[in-house]
Amino acid sequence: MNEKAEKFWQEFLRETGRDPKLRYSECFHFELTEYWANELLRLVLEGRKKATSSSLWGYELEGDKVPEKGELSIVTDWNGEPECVIETTAVTMIPFKDITFDICSREGEDDDLKSWQEGHRAFFTEEGKELGYEFSEDMPVIFQEFCVVYRKDGNK
Repeated sequence: MNEKAEKFWQEFLRETGRDPKLRYSECFHFELTEYWANELLRLVLEGRKKATSSSLWGYELEGDKVPEKGELSIVTDWNGEPECVIETTAVTMIPFKDITFDICSREGEDDDLKSWQEGHRAFFTEEGKELGYEFSEDMPVIFQEFCVVYRKDGNK
């Protein structure tokens, strides 16, 4: 268990008056590179990034469960420093090819659908090489919407 994350979680529970037995579903950073992990975290903290997308196949191959509405997660920077707690507000499974700009714009990363598709095609292709799946336009994508419920700096 990440000692920093556990300390951060306990501070979150105490400062928000939540049940001390409550557990977080995961502690993670976004993306596969330091630059993007930290950049996407910045967008979350600014309030621009309110969603993320993941490959269903990635969850299955890693033996992880798909996020569920109401779950709480700790988001860290690339180095594992906890920065905020997010609450999942909605989860939708949709084929990659059916994602519209209205949907993907909630991720706060791209100015148009083409840019989102190019970036996520590259991400899913790279992740697929690491995990053992091959990207496909029909690939089921887990689209997870969230809101920040606690920040390291005490702001929401």
